[in-house]
Amino acid sequence: MISTLKIKNYMPGISMLCSILLIAIYPTLIACSKSAETSDETTPIEEEGKTIKADAVVAADGTGDFTSLQDAINAAPNNRTEYYYIYIKKGTYKEVITIPQTKDYIYLIGEETAMTVLTYDNYASRRKPDGSEYGTSGSASFFVQGNHFVAEKITFENTAGIDAGQALAINISGARSSFRNCRFLGHQDTWYAGNGTYQYVKDSFIEGSVDFIFGGSTAFFDHCQLESTRNGYITAASTPEDQTYGYVFHHCTLTARPEITSSSVYLGRPWRPNAKVIFIECAMDKHIQQAGWHNWGKPDNEKTAFYAEYKSTGAGASIDNRVSWSHQLTMEEAKRFTYENVIGDQHPKFVMEKIQIN
Repeated sequence: MISTLKIKNYMPGISMLCSILLIAIYPTLIACSKSAETSDETTPIEEEGKTIKADAVVAADGTGDFTSLQDAINAAPNNRTEYYYIYIKKGTYKEVITIPQTKDYIYLIGEETAMTVLTYDNYASRRKPDGSEYGTSGSASFFVQGNHFVAEKITFENTAGIDAGQALAINISGARSSFRNCRFLGHQDTWYAGNGTYQYVKDSFIEGSVDFIFGGSTAFFDHCQLESTRNGYITAASTPEDQTYGYVFHHCTLTARPEITSSSVYLGRPWRPNAKVIFIECAMDKHIQQAGWHNWGKPDNEKTAFYAEYKSTGAGASIDNRVSWSHQLTMEEAKRFTYENVIGDQHPKFVMEKIQIN
């Protein structure tokens, strides 16, 4: 059975008169109304005046097409050039999940962000069945290898614990991906994306302790919350030397758990010498180190890393005490790091903003 998503409450028992009124008021939803009248199973979502049907529904309680998200992904056709929509009902799905390279254009939509949880508990030094270690990159709960991947209203989680060492919630190697209203939960190395890839992360929550946003990608974090779970470092960028942008945090909020002390968390340290990280008009709580940035114990990194801020606010925005080799941007300099310049044409777009999925 192929189930579908639903926008608003167009039910199959709606009268013809109500349908006419709805069509008169909402001309762009004609297709949606007609579908609701003709099938008990039709529950479409809308994008720019058209309906989009879920190709598969995943439900832990057995009320969907699959109980395993990986099974639903495996069932998607290879080498698609249009999106394959998978709706995930509330539930906790404990499995290592991979979007393979052959599965481009996968679009995941959760029923509710905090209640749709994709989780596992691997960590870098854990032994595989063959006796080898998973390693940092292999410790993720979720792997994105396909291109043009999108996820909305989903929690990506690694529950290995704060003392487990490197334990990724997500490992992104697919060329382009987008995330909206998602949560990424972990501690050390929570969120990773590889060199040459692009990510747009909007209205999302990312937590961690040490280097919990790391890698060599171009990523634009828009109105996100970055929550520190202990003293440490927020970013560990490894931006390639010839890459124009690294991480740009735009209107983000930097918070910490209540037990975290003042001036104990660095904005970043360079995993590779040419790390690029910029905070644009971000609110920083008191846990942020007054110095702001760390050179990873290598003074030469100060000559090559590009660490910058523009109009940081809050108790952690101690501009006068930042390390001398970081930058406070002027308004004109900050214009280089807009959404349009950094990521605008480089990430897959979301479906229409105002969608109610019931």
